[in-house]
Amino acid sequence: MAYRTVNPFTNETLATFPDLTDAELAQKLDCAQATYKQWSKQPFSARAAIVGRAAQLLRQNNDHYARLLTLEMGKLYRESLAEVELSADILQYYADHAEEFLAPQKLTEKSGRGDNAMLISQPLGIVFAIEPWNFPYYQLARVVGPQFMAGNVVVVKHASNVPQSAAAFEQLFRDAGAPEGLYTNLYATRDQLGEIIADDRVIGVALTGSEGAGAIVAAQAGKALKKTTMELGGSDAFIVLDDADMEKAVKWAVWGRMNNGGQCCVASKRIIVADAIADEFLDRFETALAKLVPGDPMDEKSGVPPLSSQAAADQLNDQVALAVKHGAIAIRVGEAPPETGAFVQTTILTGVTPENPIFHQELFGPVAMFFRVRDDDEAIALANDNPYGLGGSVFTSDTARGVRVAEQIETGMVYINHPTWTTCDLPFGGVKRSGFGRELSSLGIQEFVNKKLIDVVPIDAAP
Repeated sequence: MAYRTVNPFTNETLATFPDLTDAELAQKLDCAQATYKQWSKQPFSARAAIVGRAAQLLRQNNDHYARLLTLEMGKLYRESLAEVELSADILQYYADHAEEFLAPQKLTEKSGRGDNAMLISQPLGIVFAIEPWNFPYYQLARVVGPQFMAGNVVVVKHASNVPQSAAAFEQLFRDAGAPEGLYTNLYATRDQLGEIIADDRVIGVALTGSEGAGAIVAAQAGKALKKTTMELGGSDAFIVLDDADMEKAVKWAVWGRMNNGGQCCVASKRIIVADAIADEFLDRFETALAKLVPGDPMDEKSGVPPLSSQAAADQLNDQVALAVKHGAIAIRVGEAPPETGAFVQTTILTGVTPENPIFHQELFGPVAMFFRVRDDDEAIALANDNPYGLGGSVFTSDTARGVRVAEQIETGMVYINHPTWTTCDLPFGGVKRSGFGRELSSLGIQEFVNKKLIDVVPIDAAP
C-alpha cells in the first residue's frame, strides 16, 4: 500500500511506514475482539468519558492535529483547524446523545396480549472502517464516535497518503484513556483487506471512498454476509434559479466548489444557472474565483492549495484536457499556480455536452462545470442526469419553490440557499452510485447495532 507522507506543496517524501505483517494483523484482531467483550458491557457513562475526553484533547491540541492534515494532504491550515473542531463536535455529540438514541423503545401490540414488547439496541462486535484522505479526522470521527458509544470497537484502514494523521487519531484515544484494542490503526495491504472483511469477528464495514473501491469492498462483504455502509462519489448540482440573490449565490458557489481545495464528495461540482441570469452569474463567479491565490497552504493569504498528491493533480488535468478535446471550453481563472507541488489551475468548463466523456464524471479539485438551463424543470432534469446521488443545493428567494425543486432531485441530501455540507446532528449519505446507509445524527449510530425485540407474553396467551 506504500504508506508514506508526501508533502503535496513540495512533493517531498517526509516519512514512510511499513505494511502490517500477517502476524501483527492477527494479534491486533485478537486484541480488538478481547476489548469488545469488555467494552460492550460498559455503561454509557464510561464510554462517554473516553469519547468526550478525546473531543476535549482535539480542541486543546488543535494546532498539532491541524498541521498534520496540512502537511499530509495539503489542506489550507485554516480549513484544517475547522476540521479538527468539527471532529471534536461529532465525538462530543455522540458522547452526549448516544444513550438517548439507543434507549429501549416500548412497542404497542395489537394482538391483545399486553404491552410488554420492547426493542433494545445492542452492540455487535468489530466494525472495519476504510477511510479516505480528504478529511482524515472527520471521516474517522463520524464512524468511531457512534460506534464506540454503541459499544462496538473499530479497526481502521486509512488512506496510504495520510499515515501520520491515522496514527495520531489512534494515539488520541490512547491519550483519552481508551483500552488497547478499542481503536486500532492498520497499515494493511490490499490482500489483508479481504482477510479482515472475511474474519468472523468483523461484523460490518463502513467505507468512504471511490465508486470503484466501494464496489470491490461491497462485493467482498456481501460474499461474507457482512453489513456495509458506503459513502462514495458525488457530483453535486448547485442550482441557481432566476430569483436567487446573485451576490450571495456567487459567494456560496465559490465556497461550495473550492472548499477543501475542491476535494470534497459534496462539493458543488456542477453549477446550473437559469439562462436569464447566467451571463451575469458566470462573470461574477469567474471574478470571485480569480481572487483566490494559489500557494502555500500554511500561508493565511493562500486561497487555492495543492491537491492531495501529484497523481491526483495529473488525473484532474487529464480530465480537463479530455473535456476540451471533446468540445468543452476551459476558462483558466486567476493566477497560475506554483510550478512545484500538486497544483491545478482553477478552471471553469463551459459547453460540456452529454456526449462529452466527463459529463458524468466526478471532478475532484478546483474545476467547475457550468451549465445554462431554461427553467426549473430543465435544471431538475440536468441535476438528475448523473450516476451519483449524494447532495445538491438550490438557490432561490422563494423557499417553497426551492423545496419543490429539492423534492425532485434524486440525492440523499439537498440544501436550500447553501451548498451541501455536514453537521453532527444531520444525517449524511446518498443514493444511486453514491452509496447507501447514513452517517451522523441519530441515524448514524443505528447502522451497526442489533435491534433486538424482547416480548413478554402471558403464558396462557392464545397462539
